[in-house]
Amino acid sequence: MIDLLKQLQSLDRTALAVVSDAVERLAREKEGKLDGNTAAFPSRISRSKDKPCAARMLRVSTEIKHLSEEQMEGLTRAFRQWRGKAGRPNVRTSRERVYGLFLLLRHTGAKLGEILTLDDRTDIDLESGIVRLTGGAGGHGEEEHQVRETREVALGGEVLRELAEIIRHPLLVGLQGRLFHLDQGYVRRKFTERAREIGLPRELANPMVLRHTRAVELLREGAPLHVVQRILGHVTPMVTASYVNYEADDLRRLITFYMNKEHGMQTSARNKFFGNVVAVKKGTILSEVVLTTTGGFTIVSVITNESLDKLGIAEGRAAVAYVKAPWVILVKDPDSPQTSSRNRLHGEIKRINQGNISAEIVLELADGTEVCALITDESVKALKLVVGDKIWVLFKAFSVILGTEDSAS
Repeated sequence: MIDLLKQLQSLDRTALAVVSDAVERLAREKEGKLDGNTAAFPSRISRSKDKPCAARMLRVSTEIKHLSEEQMEGLTRAFRQWRGKAGRPNVRTSRERVYGLFLLLRHTGAKLGEILTLDDRTDIDLESGIVRLTGGAGGHGEEEHQVRETREVALGGEVLRELAEIIRHPLLVGLQGRLFHLDQGYVRRKFTERAREIGLPRELANPMVLRHTRAVELLREGAPLHVVQRILGHVTPMVTASYVNYEADDLRRLITFYMNKEHGMQTSARNKFFGNVVAVKKGTILSEVVLTTTGGFTIVSVITNESLDKLGIAEGRAAVAYVKAPWVILVKDPDSPQTSSRNRLHGEIKRINQGNISAEIVLELADGTEVCALITDESVKALKLVVGDKIWVLFKAFSVILGTEDSAS
């Protein structure tokens, strides 16, 4: 799993776009156009219907204890109501401090030890919306995989407004600089009490769960691992990767999409399959090359020995198979058809673009790879093709063009 995550990280050139989206979001928050509390689970990153979305496919590791969106809202509401019920000044003072500490934990993803040592005069900049954190003692099972240097985390909207009210509260003026220097055991008891009020399981009633929850929120928003790593202060992105899990089919689809997307060769062929050469059978004039794609499909190509040597194709080498749309044959049959075509794949029709003479049929394979076929209108009518049909895609080994990284340069 970790090796596959490394592949995704190295291939993801959309990271800059994601960061730009986050920067724009923060700017809107500072202008008061977006409530900071709404930075929650549903991904707001724009996506086309054909592009697989890693954030949407993400599954959280079962080892990571975190709150659902409803549980997080319930816990926030419990703390806010508890704070509002304070009567005597000394009770109000205590509850304001705990509520402010809760807000910081919830929105920065910091460890409890980091917040308990904050200097509210120098480490919280209400004008810029920045909280400066330094890796502090974790305690009570909190991980030690943390960078021991100052990092900055941006807040915005309603969160900043509430923090400003607490920091500037008349009852708390005398505590400036040590506003959040509370007893750790006392803070944990208050978390347990609020969690009990809303029926949270005991294992979710601690500050560390807020840290995990914030990491999950960011990842589901589409933030790259290294961005989440920086916010949480992890030493390496592999520590952050422990939050991430994908179903096997989703992971194959993501890898297929990015591997195909990243390959630089420009070609008029509509169909492209990225994979590794698993077998080469060399004859007197021609060679048979077998490719296994990232989605697990087998593609067979027959090329000249001269092309084989020129491309440097050998077992274990990465290669790309190209098939032009007019060379793709479609067969509507529930069973695998009997044919001389070496390549046969099964997919579902996603689009039919029909013209006066020809029609473009776009299918999707199990791993998300699109295959395009160009056939006559008469064939569409004869096969009674409609969107959603399951159909076989056939093409001959001689129809497969092979390319390698060197041939693209």
